[in-house]
Amino acid sequence: MGTLEIVMGIILLVFALFLIVAVLMQSAKDKRLSGAIAGGAESFLGKDRGSRLDKLLNIITPIVAGVFAVLVIVMYCIVA
Repeated sequence: MGTLEIVMGIILLVFALFLIVAVLMQSAKDKRLSGAIAGGAESFLGKDRGSRLDKLLNIITPIVAGVFAVLVIVMYCIVA
């Protein structure tokens, strides 16, 4: 394993963790199980800050998911 593979692996892990956290922090339209998990953002940050956080996460999550997918493909090409 070269240095490039290690660095790319660490970056991939960071993006994966951020993607998991971003998805779990979003509040769903359906307030069943996901509302119990993500509802903490609203009670912790307040109603207004919770909605601003949702708007920000709705913008950032697809971008991070796209970068994550590209990194996975690049890692596959480097290792293969």
